[in-house]
Amino acid sequence: MQKPSSSTELSFLSLGDSYTIGESVAENERWSVQLAEMLRQKGVPVNNPDIIAQTGWTTEELANAITKSGNTKTYDLVSLLIGVNNQYRGQSTERYRKELQELLKTSVRFAKGNPKHVFVLSIPDWGVTPSGESRDRQQVAKEIDSFNAVCQEECKKAGIFFFDITPLSRTAATDKNLIASDQLHFSGKMYQQWATHVLEGVTKLLK
Repeated sequence: MQKPSSSTELSFLSLGDSYTIGESVAENERWSVQLAEMLRQKGVPVNNPDIIAQTGWTTEELANAITKSGNTKTYDLVSLLIGVNNQYRGQSTERYRKELQELLKTSVRFAKGNPKHVFVLSIPDWGVTPSGESRDRQQVAKEIDSFNAVCQEECKKAGIFFFDITPLSRTAATDKNLIASDQLHFSGKMYQQWATHVLEGVTKLLK
């Protein structure tokens, strides 16, 4: 099949933290990069994503970084995955809700004002990793579920699609191949599962 010209290729922006930048995995193993490749294989001509993400970022830090980036481009598709560091640092769900609302608005602006071209992934459960052994894993899971409930509520209000990949993340408790070499983040194999999980839904968003 002939490669579509650059003028017809869809643009993609991926916003987040360590899970979006792919801490401890190769660039081509990042979940959003794998998703772009899967979309192309389905005949959807999408470029690899621009990424604004860094390990350790909270909602506030991501928002500040977006502002500092000076990125005024708009995109055909925008993803957001943020909140694990809010939970990790003991911040409240109320603060998360307020800051997430602003990030969702920012994401829609990036998506040319179309909330149907924005999608959000739930916060994965880092407590199942070897690094989570020193923490109360049940408490971590409970808190992450609370943050995700907020995220899902706000996405629904904003008309933005929410994908729940948290159950997939928890399978790493019994499959160490899903854990990255740093023993805290997830592997490219796990990110492949996330990309596969959202593929059909994202394909529909682009139609």
